[in-house]
Amino acid sequence: MFAAFSYVCKPCMGSGDGKFLIHRIRRTTARAEMAIAVPKRNNESSHPKLSIRGTDKIVLEIARRQSQSNGLATHDVCRKPDFHPMFLEEAYDQCKNICEEYAKTFYLGTLLMTEERRKAIWAIYVWCRRTDELVDGPNAGYMNSSVLDRWDERLEDIFEGRPYDMLDAALTDTLYKFPLDIKPFKDMIEGMRMDTRKNRYANFEELYQYCYYVAGTVGLMSVPIMGIAPESSLSTQSIYNAALYLGIGNQLTNILRDVGEDALRGRVYLPQDELAKYGLSEKDIFSRKVTDGWREFMKEQITRARVYFNQAEKGASQLDKASRWPVWSSLMLYRMILDAIEKNDYDNLTKRAYVGRTKKLVTLPVAYTRALQHPLWFKLNTKYV
Repeated sequence: MFAAFSYVCKPCMGSGDGKFLIHRIRRTTARAEMAIAVPKRNNESSHPKLSIRGTDKIVLEIARRQSQSNGLATHDVCRKPDFHPMFLEEAYDQCKNICEEYAKTFYLGTLLMTEERRKAIWAIYVWCRRTDELVDGPNAGYMNSSVLDRWDERLEDIFEGRPYDMLDAALTDTLYKFPLDIKPFKDMIEGMRMDTRKNRYANFEELYQYCYYVAGTVGLMSVPIMGIAPESSLSTQSIYNAALYLGIGNQLTNILRDVGEDALRGRVYLPQDELAKYGLSEKDIFSRKVTDGWREFMKEQITRARVYFNQAEKGASQLDKASRWPVWSSLMLYRMILDAIEKNDYDNLTKRAYVGRTKKLVTLPVAYTRALQHPLWFKLNTKYV
């Protein structure tokens, strides 16, 4: 439920060469990813076009399987690989180091979790980041469909207890401790495929589909790790929906913050029909000129993102007490990015909205206070819009 991890292009974490590497993180290129993968099974993507209603069905199915599992993890179905304890300790340490380096604020929040939960979150973070790096990292020039096909196959092997390297092994071990569903992981890979073939979105329905694949999925991955408070009054499906909404809200915020930067790469992650409603086109974005029409358009986009954050609050307050702080931190800090866009007079074409270190430090204890509130308090005292 910690959503998109604030992905940015960073030096690529290597994926290994099929060996368990004990003493260091091996750095590889996307070409190496192809070399280490199992023989290609020629399974082309079969994902149908996904609508907002389609994600509702996905959440319902995942929540149903989660409820049926009664908290039982993968090890109740198949045999756990025999990892040496020292090997696993170093695997999780490497995941910790990567999370601490690239997601400092989020990492701080994970330290309040139980040891098993924070290790699991680190493992998921690293897998998501490595997946994202295939498309947006420094080796993205080597990217093609076969790389993602083989990454998909590699994911299946992780879920079947056959990791390729140390970082994969951390996720494999996590699968035997928590009832994770493979569906969000596979859907995130589909989101990477979308990024390689699509950089225009006709309407919000199409943009929502993209946001689900690359960020909403992270929320769905996270709920089994975060845990649901025993005193929660919401259904499992409602909490999964809230996790999805936080991912969507975070990704919409990323998009609004990065409009100018994406335009420099020829990408426009904005609904084309809504641009036209305000008399705008891609030319206005590429000209980098803020007009009254652009400000009105941005107001509508920011309002939409805030609606998703408001909906996410419902689930953030219902998670296990030890897991709420990083979620509330993410929710509050991303809202502040939207505030920063407004303070920049909606100029996200030439300026980058950001939350300064001081504001972050001030926000963290406020988020911690919210995280301590009893779930019933939110049900009785909070209005959702």
